[in-house]
Amino acid sequence: MRNNFKELLQASFKSNDTEEWLDVHFTRPIGLAFALLWDKLGIHPNVITIVSIFLGMAAGWMFHYSDLALNLWGVFLLMMANFCDSTDGQMARLTGKKTLIGRMLDGFSGDVWFFCIYVAICVRLMDEPVPGLDMNWGMWIWVLCMVAGVLCHSRQSSLADYYRQIHLYFLKGKEGSELDSYADQQQTLIALPKRGAFWPHVFYFNYANYCKSQEQRTPAFQKLLEALRAFPGGQEMGVGVIREAFLAGSRPLMTYTNLLTFNLRAIVCYVSCLINLPWIYPLFEITVMQVMAIYMHRKHERLCSMMLEKLETHTKSR
Repeated sequence: MRNNFKELLQASFKSNDTEEWLDVHFTRPIGLAFALLWDKLGIHPNVITIVSIFLGMAAGWMFHYSDLALNLWGVFLLMMANFCDSTDGQMARLTGKKTLIGRMLDGFSGDVWFFCIYVAICVRLMDEPVPGLDMNWGMWIWVLCMVAGVLCHSRQSSLADYYRQIHLYFLKGKEGSELDSYADQQQTLIALPKRGAFWPHVFYFNYANYCKSQEQRTPAFQKLLEALRAFPGGQEMGVGVIREAFLAGSRPLMTYTNLLTFNLRAIVCYVSCLINLPWIYPLFEITVMQVMAIYMHRKHERLCSMMLEKLETHTKSR
């Protein structure tokens, strides 16, 4: 790898468009320092991701206490988990050790962290009174966290990840993105041997359905992608026609994809737990985060419809 730290840092970004300010100036530099160290030690990025899972689980455990010192340990552990999460991706991009399993493991790690945090909040609040009401949270906190985690958080993160990959595809092409399709993953699944490949079957089955859920929620983009594939001269030729217009419309939405990933969630979680009002965090997911996700989704679908019209107009004028 090259020796200049700034050059390495820039090379470790997915793109300037898809990097959040806090990541650029805080998380990524620390992640790169770890990446350089672990690369010298010969540690594979996937191992670092697994370490991050255990750090995130430990953080969740600390948040189930109401003790301020233990909550601060939770903040520290979750920050360390995030540094590891940043490190594995940066290291994979710099060394070329990118794998589909690594990408899925990376997404899975974040799911585990926040699952543990939601459970911790539920355990912490079950016997605590609901603010303004003469009753304890009881099972209602589990309902609140299930809505926040399953119906909001996971769907928001999945959509934000998909929009990032779409943006990277138009910015850098197929090689610069991880825009996978359900059809391709399903074909890989079908091609696996019937026996002796249990874990690959589990992996590709789940990943194929993950891709399918993203595609089902983005009908306008799927129509645009179909038109690009049918474009005279090939898909890349079609992308070239609308690339700059698409990126101009997509860049403002990258702000929302960034806000819907880790940093904002973590900050709200930290503050709400430290001030001993952890119920604020799942409520924030259901309200503020969900409104941002709905806005982002509508704007992106509208953008894709406009690009489809532009592509069709260009085809007719040829």
